[in-house]
Amino acid sequence: MRGMWWVVAVVAVVMLVATYLTWTAARVDRLHGRAAAAYAALDAHLVRRAAAASAMAEAVQLPDLMYAARIALDAHPGERDVTENDLTRQLRGVVVDPDTPAFAELVAVSRRVSLARQVHNDVVRDALAARGRPLVRALGLARSHPRPAYFDVDDPALEPAPAAMVTPPTVQA
Repeated sequence: MRGMWWVVAVVAVVMLVATYLTWTAARVDRLHGRAAAAYAALDAHLVRRAAAASAMAEAVQLPDLMYAARIALDAHPGERDVTENDLTRQLRGVVVDPDTPAFAELVAVSRRVSLARQVHNDVVRDALAARGRPLVRALGLARSHPRPAYFDVDDPALEPAPAAMVTPPTVQA
């Protein structure tokens, strides 16, 4: 009778450890899935921003911006951050009428890119924290997933230029 309690206790401890390991492995899988989904959403928003920038560049005849937008649209994942930084710099240098529909659309899309980048980086931070836990590393619970990476670029959010910058200077006679 006395030996039976030890067996029950050992089985209970094994069940608790197995449950914890299963929960931890599922959490690591979930976080990596969320990181992949967040990157896909970010990528879609980046493509929309490049397309909106291209449309605006065509509307107001800005060949440098059009070229940067086309390069961003055709960029491979490994060079995406460089091309997006270049596009952001080009967009910040553009001075157009803030009432232009193409510019208003571009501002809205840029804000969504900024939010998607923040969400992606937050999820990546959580996934990397889960990967860094000693038990996860010791048991290799994350080895089936590629290591997620931050998407660090200049803040892509655009703000409409103040009206004073857009209006042409007055000519004094």
